[in-house]
Amino acid sequence: MFSVHKAFEIFDQSIADYHIKNDVDTSIQNPHKAGSLEALLYHKNWIDTVQWHLEDIIRDPKIDPVGALAIKRRIDSSNQERTDMVEQIDDFFLADFKRITPKADARLNTESLAWAIDRLSILALKIYHMREEAERKDASAEHQNKCAFKLNILLEQKQDMLTSIAQLIEDIEAGNRVMKVYRQMKMYNDPSLNPVLYAQKK
Repeated sequence: MFSVHKAFEIFDQSIADYHIKNDVDTSIQNPHKAGSLEALLYHKNWIDTVQWHLEDIIRDPKIDPVGALAIKRRIDSSNQERTDMVEQIDDFFLADFKRITPKADARLNTESLAWAIDRLSILALKIYHMREEAERKDASAEHQNKCAFKLNILLEQKQDMLTSIAQLIEDIEAGNRVMKVYRQMKMYNDPSLNPVLYAQKK
């Protein structure tokens, strides 16, 4: 059975593994069984972690414009891969909850289960990096205190999200909420939907 607490542990593991080398070009070494939900969660967070650092790099005011464009395109590609990965995670849940018949008065949710877990993955990154800032030895006490205050808020948000996602799963299991997925249908990477791209074919 899926455990949202286990998912967060996997995210923490992925983040820690990335920071062994702390290099956006480090190849992923997924410790989980290929094709498993755990492997998908690990891979998904790895994508988020690499993209987090690409977003830092591209904000360097001295960055070479050509290099910045290459990173921007890499981020675009990463966003598409991230979306595809979330939809694969949703496919796992759709298959699992296919056995559940929602009640007639079952409610909808504003986002799919996998997109809620996506937000949890990003939150794990926020917590990791805010903790880094709160403990920075070369930062002022004021900076450390501000970041410690923010870290406490993020930790509270973590507990709330773990609880709310667990409750969502319970509601789906009980037939009180509908497990429904709408695909993101991103358009900018699709040469048949992005007008700048398909205009070049004319």
